[in-house]
Amino acid sequence: MQNRWDASEAERWAALGDLGEITFGSRLVGADPALVLHGGGNTSIKGTSRDAWGEPVPTLWVKGSGWDLGTIEPPGFAPLRLKPVQRLAELEQLSDTEMVNQLRIHLLDASAPNPSVEAILHALLPQRAVLHSHADAVLALTNTGDGDARVRDLWGDRIVVVPYVMPGFDLARRCAVEWAAQAHDGTEAMVLANHGIFTFGATVRAAYDSMIALISEAEQCLADAGAPSFGGSDAGETGASRARGISPDTVEAVAELRAAISAAAGTPMLLRAVHDERAAAFCARDDVASVARRGPATPDHIIRTKQFPMVGRDVGSFAADYREYFDRNHARHDQPGAHTTLTMLDPAPRVVLDPRLGLWTAGRRAGDCDIAADIYLHTIDVICAAEALGGYVALSEADLFDVEYWELEQAKLARSGTPAGLAGQMALVTGAASGIGRAAADALAAGGAAVVGIDLAEAPDQHTGTARHHAVTDVTDPGAVAAAVTGAVERFGGIDIVVAAAGIFGPSAPLGSLADDAGLGTAWQQTFDINVSGTANTLAAAHRVLRHSPAGGRVVIVGSKNVPAPGKGAAAYSASKAALTQLARVAALEWAADGITVNVVHPDGVFDTGLWSDELIAERAAAYGLTSEQYRRRNLLGRELASADVGALIAQMCGPAFAHTTGAQIPQDGGSDRVI
Repeated sequence: MQNRWDASEAERWAALGDLGEITFGSRLVGADPALVLHGGGNTSIKGTSRDAWGEPVPTLWVKGSGWDLGTIEPPGFAPLRLKPVQRLAELEQLSDTEMVNQLRIHLLDASAPNPSVEAILHALLPQRAVLHSHADAVLALTNTGDGDARVRDLWGDRIVVVPYVMPGFDLARRCAVEWAAQAHDGTEAMVLANHGIFTFGATVRAAYDSMIALISEAEQCLADAGAPSFGGSDAGETGASRARGISPDTVEAVAELRAAISAAAGTPMLLRAVHDERAAAFCARDDVASVARRGPATPDHIIRTKQFPMVGRDVGSFAADYREYFDRNHARHDQPGAHTTLTMLDPAPRVVLDPRLGLWTAGRRAGDCDIAADIYLHTIDVICAAEALGGYVALSEADLFDVEYWELEQAKLARSGTPAGLAGQMALVTGAASGIGRAAADALAAGGAAVVGIDLAEAPDQHTGTARHHAVTDVTDPGAVAAAVTGAVERFGGIDIVVAAAGIFGPSAPLGSLADDAGLGTAWQQTFDINVSGTANTLAAAHRVLRHSPAGGRVVIVGSKNVPAPGKGAAAYSASKAALTQLARVAALEWAADGITVNVVHPDGVFDTGLWSDELIAERAAAYGLTSEQYRRRNLLGRELASADVGALIAQMCGPAFAHTTGAQIPQDGGSDRVI
């Protein structure tokens, strides 16, 4: 394992004092996915702070709940009065809720985040700096039938070994007991079965160096035993596997799988394909159903992946098994006097292993899918390494259930917030690089939808987040559009919304002149190719996926005021938008049986789009005997319309307010006396 310590960077952070020192070390640990993943791990440092009277207070700064080690800042550490926190371990019992309360009582800053649930354990360790990770190599050693013996064989009495105990107060108490019994002056670390490793030292550098050295020894031990190498920090999709993608003939199968998972979850869910050579090999194992269903590498992952993945595509059986798992275990928590009665979480899988489709992950948000994907790729590494040692062994069902339904783990999910209204849904938007298409994509993303934008031009900001993607696509090319649909399914599992906004204005000339210049004839055809044929290509390619939408498919076509009230000199544009509107009406008729709504918005005077230039506005204004400013506000309300206004309406048309509306044509023009 690579030691990433940078002395000059460490010195820069150290100028901030104790907090700077631990922030830098925490980021190093968090930057390596072979050590921690997505909120996992925790770190601390002990020092002295000053109270309101200027008196010194022994202080423990420990990672705050909700912060990620890879990006943590100094405010992400909760400052605790060290001595009272150490004394908490003297109590015989302490409920999880009361433990959290006691930790907050002993904060030195009321605005600080909740301290890590392992704060008491950090306080008990005598060393100044403490780092805790869920290192893949350590989990591979402990998650075997003779894990304790393997750990002892490798490190001897250099480490304290602690059998599995659920995180929280009980774990802190057990660690205190084991530390007293096993620790000595030469102790280098503490290994917790199924839960990772703690290293420590007088400085963060010493704790970090120890972490890297010990895990390197574990990796060498695994290699000597013939275990496959880890993906480590390179975990994820390779260039070759990304290029492979999914085949067009599996697109509808994925959409059907997503619909079934969403039905089990009771809400729309996104899927993500994970193209990785290790994942493909794992899915093809003859014993995948056995090894994959033994449990996660560490119980911390269960809230992201559930207790095990679904092997194959029988969502109904998976959900039934989950309900039986809940029924077998919840009674232990529903005893008289219990604070709460457990409510079953949704029974839908979060990880899918299928010999044909490969590895897929599911979640309400695109980020949830990505997190589950990262975690499961590392789980594959741990499983394969442990199998090479004689067999992968996870925790018991009861232990896993206790963590999955642990009130503090559930609180982590609650802190992620209520998903937005369009969460779990995916929108395909044409013409998304600018104008109304871009505004619609922005509004849908703001509403919680994952968005794939397609346009002949590149988007101004390609990297807008895990839920936004852009594909350079010519909508007049049916093959290119079909490929874009396949890519959308690959990234998000399906399509719920189609917004057809790609369009051009076309030639601006009197109708009689079209026969005088062959160039205008070409421009006329181009206008129809983009405005009409481009949308027809999009709808045709999307339909077989859209009809499986768990939310009910929705299509919004961007028409024009020129349909009910055409303008002089705009024959190509007006005629193409009229044909487009007729296309939408036919789609509404044909697709109603599939539960798909198809509606048209007719904007007018949206001048911040690529259809308009100052010269064209002046030309059109002159045709009406108006100034450019008058032309911009030539509606009954006297208001200028912006693309963001149209995007907001489109997002509303894709929501529940329009669930019972199809075939409608909605003007958005500030009021036109010619239309009214």
